Amino acid sequence: MGRPDVAIIIPALNEEATVGAVVSAVRKYGQVIVVNDGSHDATSSRACEAGATVVDHLGNRGYDAALNTGFIKARELGCRYIVTMDADGQHHPEIVQRYVEAMEKSADVVLGIRNRKQRISEHIFAALTSALYGVKDPLCGMKGYRAEVYDRLGHFDSYGSIGTELALYVVKIGHKFVQMPVPTWERRGTTRFGSILKGNYRIFRAMALSFLKIKPKCHLRS
Repeated sequence: MGRPDVAIIIPALNEEATVGAVVSAVRKYGQVIVVNDGSHDATSSRACEAGATVVDHLGNRGYDAALNTGFIKARELGCRYIVTMDADGQHHPEIVQRYVEAMEKSADVVLGIRNRKQRISEHIFAALTSALYGVKDPLCGMKGYRAEVYDRLGHFDSYGSIGTELALYVVKIGHKFVQMPVPTWERRGTTRFGSILKGNYRIFRAMALSFLKIKPKCHLRS
């Protein structure tokens, strides 16, 4: 049984082939919350059988909406540390523990750095956030958050940021973030970004909006 103060949120859409193994591999680190985002396969039952708390969307609402739902559930469960990861088996499960240790020490946010990026838009987004904020891979799906940063902003996503709004908010207001390499295995199935054209559009849109969402400096802790 994993730590009750740690939530591992896994958004999932038609991931019956991998989600059970992912849940089984990470549940020793915390409470696993799988948000089944309107899947048409056995994703929900596979996750439940593996020991996850499953929240079902009746229809497909998208990656960010699934993570929003996961954060709401994590706070209902009283979790202090929240880690997001993909359901497709790309992320190495043991990295969850390293994320939690970094947050226990001092980090408000832990950001993963993938060993590969597939789209030109991903490289451009990363180049801009690296130059402006030192964030090397804003689109890595494996991130860690102290619960109070989520409480401070009041939501995970408000504009379809592909999982970047909360992380960049914390970075922009000047609080501590840590970056860690996240080696990735080959994905099975369809990428969460969609087709090449659709994926590039979504990423460029999220990138443009992210630079308009600058918040005033404030303090997360006294």
